[in-house]
Amino acid sequence: MAQFFNIHPDNPNARLIRQAAEMLRDGAVIVYPTDSGYALGCHLGDKDAVTRIRQIRELDDQHHMTLICRDLSELSNYARVDNVQFRLLKNNTPGAYTFILQATKEVPRRLQHPKRSTVGVRIPDHPVALALLEELGEPLLSSTLILPDEPFPLTDIDEIREQLEHRVELIIEGGTVGIEPTTVIDLTGSEPQLMRAGRGDVTPFGIEE
Repeated sequence: MAQFFNIHPDNPNARLIRQAAEMLRDGAVIVYPTDSGYALGCHLGDKDAVTRIRQIRELDDQHHMTLICRDLSELSNYARVDNVQFRLLKNNTPGAYTFILQATKEVPRRLQHPKRSTVGVRIPDHPVALALLEELGEPLLSSTLILPDEPFPLTDIDEIREQLEHRVELIIEGGTVGIEPTTVIDLTGSEPQLMRAGRGDVTPFGIEE
């Protein structure tokens, strides 16, 4: 049975955030709030927890998991970012975007796209997520909480508890969250490419929907 934390979205409780970070380090899979809905998260180095997230969502190893980072400095440790990419990231983060970039050697091979050596990265705009990242001191491995055969992420906390309380160790309620997933943009080519339309506006990237 999952533990349940109700954490204020604007003033996160430090004790509960610390407990959540400890659980992640101990191998927990958690549900936590972001600026574009709820997400599943686990410790970056925990292979078993990653496998469990893939099982919950029924994802294969071709699907990008996302590294949730505190800021651009942390992000650049895990993704190769040139000057053009950096300006785009700086002007549009934190926010409801996931960016596909070339992975650095800091990213375990099993978390990279098996053929392209890329990784999804994101800087969320949600106080609870950012507080958790600060307490962890490293990125959180994450995936949008979209269950198999469902078109949209789960946003109702009671439904989340009903569906997942026996499959995760912790569910964090963090107030009202968005109902759209992140906009996914591939920045590995000569021009930004839209991979998934979502909450984030594509206009700054010169993309027409």
